[in-house]
Amino acid sequence: MGRYLVTGGAGYVGSHIALALLDRGDEVVVLDDLRQGHRAAVQPGAELVVADLADRHRVQEVLAGGRFDGVLHFAALSLVGESMREPLRYIAENVGNTLWLADAAVRAGVKRFVLSSTAALFGVPTRIPIDEEETLAPVSAYGESKLMAERGLDWADRIHGLRSASLRYFNAAGADPGGRLGEDHDPETHLIPNAINAALALGPPLTVFGTDYDTPDGTAIRDYVHVADLADAHLRVLDRLSERGSCRYNVGSGTGASVLEVIAAVERATGRPVPHVLGPRRAGDPPVLVASNAMLRKETGWVPRLGALDDIVGTAAAWRMKHPRGFRDLVGVAA
Repeated sequence: MGRYLVTGGAGYVGSHIALALLDRGDEVVVLDDLRQGHRAAVQPGAELVVADLADRHRVQEVLAGGRFDGVLHFAALSLVGESMREPLRYIAENVGNTLWLADAAVRAGVKRFVLSSTAALFGVPTRIPIDEEETLAPVSAYGESKLMAERGLDWADRIHGLRSASLRYFNAAGADPGGRLGEDHDPETHLIPNAINAALALGPPLTVFGTDYDTPDGTAIRDYVHVADLADAHLRVLDRLSERGSCRYNVGSGTGASVLEVIAAVERATGRPVPHVLGPRRAGDPPVLVASNAMLRKETGWVPRLGALDDIVGTAAAWRMKHPRGFRDLVGVAA
């Protein structure tokens, strides 16, 4: 099999991708500064290099230190709201770190690069579900930073032959079905883990922002993809880069789930009510954001195995109930 560098591989999505690579027999080197990631999330068999992606010399040293068949890049600032308060930081770090990493990959002779991108590239979509033909018009500095990173990678392919794939998605959710990994952010900003935390009395009551949207139950509909299915998608496009040039794919459920549907799924999974209050809409929140997966299915054969909302929420709840303190339960101290 191959040998791969996974940046941000101690974080939520990155650790699940690293696990999927290990499960299929690949060698994995994780590069993570552990600001947001957890040492305990790096699974046995993977090598962990604790380093800041902005340390260009160290990144070049790691890539030059051995043959790599590809780079999978997940280390990035990713909070939309924060990006609107600190736009220059987001653009400088997300774009600069991605392109210097790509430069180091080119210098080391790496031929494949997979970017964890975002459906925030599309801003306010003109059609639902959002397909690859939708206009790229981000309305946040976070989305803009990912778009600029994708464009830089296009040039790396055009000039240096570094083939790249970008996967654009909204909400990764769920946990490893085998219970080895889960979601553990501080602070937590995602709906599903916050609803689970509320049900388990591990966090405050949930606030439902808006109940008067033009949706079946009045609450906003969002796209959720199981993190294990997302890992499978990353591996499929990584392998596809061996056969074709750079590619960009949207990854979504095609249908989405409302806030009230998520709450009901959490209550089924935990057997407990989700304390919540009803609040007004948040400015800028559209009623529906759902991405298509048609092109990814057609070109890679990807099929979500855990696409049902109960599968997504059930695995997330099972991990949290077993590890109420997250990865700290696995190491006995803050991870």
